Amino acid sequence: MAAKNKLLQELGLRGLSIAPSQVRGAIRIVPLLRKNVRYDLRLERRAYNEDLTIVSLEGQMLEEGMKYISYVPHGLVLSWSNDGSAIAAMGAQMKEGQMKSDAQSSRNEGKKFASARVLHRMAKREDKNRLRFLPLHLAMEGFLASFFSGPSIAWSEYSQEALSHGLGSRWEMSFGGRAISGFEDALRVFEIHEKQVGVLVFVAEALASAFVLPTPEDYRALHQSLLEDFYGELIFQYALMYDTNYPMDVSVDEELINNVADLREAVEKMRMHWAEFQGFMAANLLQRPLQNKRVYTAGRFLLQRFMTDLDPKQENHIGEAIARDSGEIEYLKTYRLSAAQTKRVYLLSKLSESDWNLEATASKLFTSKDELVIRLERAGFGYLLKQNLLEIAQKNRKKRRRN
Repeated sequence: MAAKNKLLQELGLRGLSIAPSQVRGAIRIVPLLRKNVRYDLRLERRAYNEDLTIVSLEGQMLEEGMKYISYVPHGLVLSWSNDGSAIAAMGAQMKEGQMKSDAQSSRNEGKKFASARVLHRMAKREDKNRLRFLPLHLAMEGFLASFFSGPSIAWSEYSQEALSHGLGSRWEMSFGGRAISGFEDALRVFEIHEKQVGVLVFVAEALASAFVLPTPEDYRALHQSLLEDFYGELIFQYALMYDTNYPMDVSVDEELINNVADLREAVEKMRMHWAEFQGFMAANLLQRPLQNKRVYTAGRFLLQRFMTDLDPKQENHIGEAIARDSGEIEYLKTYRLSAAQTKRVYLLSKLSESDWNLEATASKLFTSKDELVIRLERAGFGYLLKQNLLEIAQKNRKKRRRN
């Protein structure tokens, strides 16, 4: 059965339908409904109360001792059945080991200014058909680790630090959901549909996130967890800059309505057009080619993390998904990269493609070696290069400007 599981080539909404959006200020939330709800896969939230989480990445082909450090408010526990039979969500049940761990955390509370939790791996099997993973952090860790090793050849242009340690410690800054102006109020007042299993979240018409779960019960339990997710700087700024969305008027032509059947048909057409348009708004995420990596095979389900094809001229997203062997998405969570984040990983990808040769990379980017050096410095990677190389590039650029 595992052989049937294939990585997603692109994201789609197969098995899901789009309901009319709800708007509050700059926040637009588009409900996603599942036509055929199965219960052979469930997700539950596991709360973490520490201020900081340190995740050991041992065994992930990274530098020995590498750690992922962030604020991780909760994990998700995946449960599935192998024969397609329904399973019950575990809810608030806890195993004895977890209860002891929580009790120990309570005893330590107040003894330190901050608390920390240490976890082993981003995704860890806990039982025969149970897997714990860290939502969105799974995708972000993969993004930070992209092309992480640095030069594999001792090119003369690189600093000794880069040749010895690669990129060192990469980091990115994001904003929690509660920092997004109006988001908490929107989640509180918006209606949750009967078969709703997810949402598309827009801020000032910019797609901030897509979130999908296997069942309506799972979604209701995790609806407020969107506030604990993190979002990019662009989304944070848009929420501050705008207090409304673009008006979108979809109405029924009264002249064509002669009876209840006509009205029902007109409403169905209106909803179909509305769904098509809202799907078009998310076109830079849906049906985009993906760069992805298998994380865990759970029977007929495949947990994977992905990145849209890096195009600096478009919006780009990272995320993680669980797809069943039919290709339907049972779980999805995405994060929109900022333009600066896209440029950083795009530069690293081009360097990696050229074995970190500056001349070859500059040629691929249709620029000069000096301009590439300056772009690397502006992107925050100046420490990878020797200081004299940076100085020469800046001097040559000033000469060209004077001429």
